[in-house]
Amino acid sequence: MRYHLHEHRHGEALLRGEEHREVFEGLLRAIESISDEDIRAKHLSYKKPGMSLSRAINALLKERFIADGWHPESKIFQDKDYKDKTWRLDFAKEPISVEVGFNHGEAIAWNLLKPVLGSEMNHVKKAIQTKIGIFISASKELKTAGCFDNAVGEYEKVIRYLVPLNTYLTVPLVIIGLRAPESFKMVKEKNEKGRHKGRIVDLA
Repeated sequence: MRYHLHEHRHGEALLRGEEHREVFEGLLRAIESISDEDIRAKHLSYKKPGMSLSRAINALLKERFIADGWHPESKIFQDKDYKDKTWRLDFAKEPISVEVGFNHGEAIAWNLLKPVLGSEMNHVKKAIQTKIGIFISASKELKTAGCFDNAVGEYEKVIRYLVPLNTYLTVPLVIIGLRAPESFKMVKEKNEKGRHKGRIVDLA
């Protein structure tokens, strides 16, 4: 997959430095290894594919990241009162955390804050200690071409959040905006029951 990159507090510069370069470039290669055909095949492999490409892309990212040594569902805190998914990072490979946000735009602030919780000292005993966060989201073009729900918070919106949240986002971050497939797009249409579904349309 192709993507856009945006850094907060020199996140990209730090990740491309000698200490973190190997891990960061491995993550970027994992994203780049996902082809249009991979996305198409994964989407069509589901018994009920659904309207958008979000499920397929999410699954492919998880497969690639785990294969690259990233730990899924990493707990931020050790305390049993904070063990549910609310207090977990999508992926972690110390000292870097990764959040994948294809959910509602209202969750952007929380998704940005979780890498901060993973990196800053806290009154609750930590289960992991990170330094830098990566937030992966769909760009506006992928949101459109992939038939994502209109409420999904896109890459461009995530970047806008960085300004008012600047004081609170105290750790370096890199925002990755996944771009649309080059060879096809999804078109929303209704099935025989009047429900919306997505159909793959090849691009000339």
